[in-house]
Amino acid sequence: MFKILIVEDDSELRGLFKRVLVKNGYSVRSASNGKEALEIVGAEYIDLVISDIMMPVMDGYELVSSLRESGYQMPVMMITAKDAFDDMKLGFLSGTDDYMVKPINVNEMVLRVGALLRRAEMMNERRQTFGSTELDCDSLTVTTNGQSVTLPQKEFMLLYKMASFPGKIFTRQQLMDDIWGYDTETDRHT
Repeated sequence: MFKILIVEDDSELRGLFKRVLVKNGYSVRSASNGKEALEIVGAEYIDLVISDIMMPVMDGYELVSSLRESGYQMPVMMITAKDAFDDMKLGFLSGTDDYMVKPINVNEMVLRVGALLRRAEMMNERRQTFGSTELDCDSLTVTTNGQSVTLPQKEFMLLYKMASFPGKIFTRQQLMDDIWGYDTETDRHT
């Protein structure tokens, strides 16, 4: 069972997010600020963090920066009232993986959590061998017959996904959701 850490100073929202995530099969821990969150992450394994930005003691930007500086690579989703592009940009530059603006649809949140966890799970298997071909997630390289090629991240993730499920047919939408995410602005023919 995946464990999600909710970092939100509003106890009602924290409770709502927890109820929705537990109902959808996730284990949930919670903190009311970034400092508490860092203590939890230091004490137990967390698969994904959902964080507000505006919190006392340590805000969401500081939390995400601290996580990344400490080497934690779990996905982070920011859910915040800060809707300006510069706020979103700062969130992504600090290391967040997804960003939602309040008020949110909790069903959309659950879908985004699932997509983030699927992408993270794909990348957790650092090196995979398929026949004579080896895929290295750390360097994004494909090696076959002694020759290595480094791929762009999305192309690598697409190849990894398809190689991990031989014989399985994916819909375009499944690949878009798993590799590009729900908020992509790619052309429908991509």
